Amino acid sequence: MRIAYGVHGYGRGHAMRSLAVLPTLFQRHDVLVLAGSDAYDAISERFPVTRIPTIGYHHNRHGRVSAYLTIKKTLPTLADVALGGSSTDFVQNLVSRFNPDLIISDSELFTHRVARKLGIPRITFDHYALLVYCSLEMSWVDHLKRWASGRVYKLLYGKPERIIASGFFPATSKNPLVRVVGAVIRDEVRQATPRDGEHLLVYVNKGQHFYTQYLDNLLQVLEIPVYVYGAPKTGEQRNVCYKPLANQPFIDDLASCRALVSTAGNQLCGEALYLGKPILVTPMDCLEQRLNAKQIEKLGAGMSVSEGRLTKEMLSRFLERVEEFKANAKPLASVDGAADALEALEQYARDLTGPGPIPQAKSEPDVQVSGNAQVWRHGHES
Repeated sequence: MRIAYGVHGYGRGHAMRSLAVLPTLFQRHDVLVLAGSDAYDAISERFPVTRIPTIGYHHNRHGRVSAYLTIKKTLPTLADVALGGSSTDFVQNLVSRFNPDLIISDSELFTHRVARKLGIPRITFDHYALLVYCSLEMSWVDHLKRWASGRVYKLLYGKPERIIASGFFPATSKNPLVRVVGAVIRDEVRQATPRDGEHLLVYVNKGQHFYTQYLDNLLQVLEIPVYVYGAPKTGEQRNVCYKPLANQPFIDDLASCRALVSTAGNQLCGEALYLGKPILVTPMDCLEQRLNAKQIEKLGAGMSVSEGRLTKEMLSRFLERVEEFKANAKPLASVDGAADALEALEQYARDLTGPGPIPQAKSEPDVQVSGNAQVWRHGHES
């Protein structure tokens, strides 16, 4: 089977989820991966991927997400998608030449649009579908926000033929076209051996905006080693070691850390819980991350602190409760939705493209290449 796989480019979580299933899909099928920005950088370390435009949040001069700038700078791309501009034509030409039987999209806007336009069956495989299609406990205010964001989600992505929603916490859907699976764990994380180290691991998404001097000062007064990924610098200062973003070193440090401090992205939370690590989450100001943060606290696996509100006292309190959080996280360790996700992808693929046996692995080994098949050259990513 020929599969086009689109991955939303903002942040690394979409790419990490995709990397949990791409090795098997590459073995069984002919796959064209399309991604932009952060996702392109992460996936291209291992698989051939074509760079395409992407959309994402934009930040003001204080480093905070700006609704005004986000709307202003993404409107041209949204208009391109709605009206069929040069970016959409570029992606459509890529897909047409590849001639896929099926499109899988992890919140990637252009592949959804192109699939609808060309009449190619598609499967949505992401985390946000949990908010849109599943029953969840939340305040009435968040229910209203969820309804509004769900309308936008459906407007942007339309109505896919099948949906797979991944999350590190339990959720249910009454829609027979929606399959809920657990956090999808990558092979590298699955092969890691959890152990109790002394260091605190800190991951900052978009560190050029969110790794502040205030946070840096907080970490430097701790009496334990701190490893930071995502800061706009490398090297060492006092007890803090600033490391460049890299896949395997980060997994090694996650497996051996005392605890994790990060934003509340679903994929990283799921991988940390898989390894039995307590988490202090500082959710970005969006409904999805606030929901994830509440679930961490509900599971008893960590603490949640609003963005920009972290204090030395909160950090100390979190570290004092690490053993408690670790005990609560223990039942969640080794929970892995990858097999369920792959089974659902294969079953849905057969449902949408015709009957046939589950394809067996190709004779060649897993793809281990770097680079891109074709690079977007008609404009800049937004």
